[in-house]
Amino acid sequence: MIVQLTGTLVEVLPTHVVLDVGGVGYELGISTSTAAALPQVGEAGVTILTRLIVREDAMDLYGFATRAERSLFDKLVAVSGVGPKLALSVLSTFSPAQLATVVATQDINRMAQVPGVGKRKGQRLLVELEGVFTKDAELRGLVGLEQPSLTNVVSAPAASVGSEATDALLSMGFTPQEAELALEGHEEAGATTIEKALAYALRRLGGGA
Repeated sequence: MIVQLTGTLVEVLPTHVVLDVGGVGYELGISTSTAAALPQVGEAGVTILTRLIVREDAMDLYGFATRAERSLFDKLVAVSGVGPKLALSVLSTFSPAQLATVVATQDINRMAQVPGVGKRKGQRLLVELEGVFTKDAELRGLVGLEQPSLTNVVSAPAASVGSEATDALLSMGFTPQEAELALEGHEEAGATTIEKALAYALRRLGGGA
């Protein structure tokens, strides 16, 4: 696994950078945030954190200015339906700290502004990432979020949970029939909060991408 590279900047564009390392040019996909953080072309001794994504037909390198951005990239591409390009789009729209705030406040309107996301996928990302921030203390520290956003969520009455989760699904464009079927059995599955019920429903709907 290639985790970082140090060399001379040959090219810096909003979507990629070329780094000369010992005479070998490496092209790395980057976010606009990382592009803005890099020095001028020609600068030597530049270190870029990296992540290698291996696919059947390609091996692609992605670069990051900070550990927080790389960690969030890892979490984003782990979400079903989110590839490296969409992950970089999210990181180009929000800094790690801003993304943590969007997730903590479950701000669907801001998340939906990310190119290629939209409300359905945005809602799924918020649900998935909320769980990530809640469980990953290291990631919370990297983005400056001292406490998980909703560690002390109180379980709402079952009827209220189902009703609010249904309203959320309807607002995302699902039909009443789809919402009802998706939420069927959520209580037995232990989805006793709005967030858990919504995550349960979205999984049953296949992600609602």
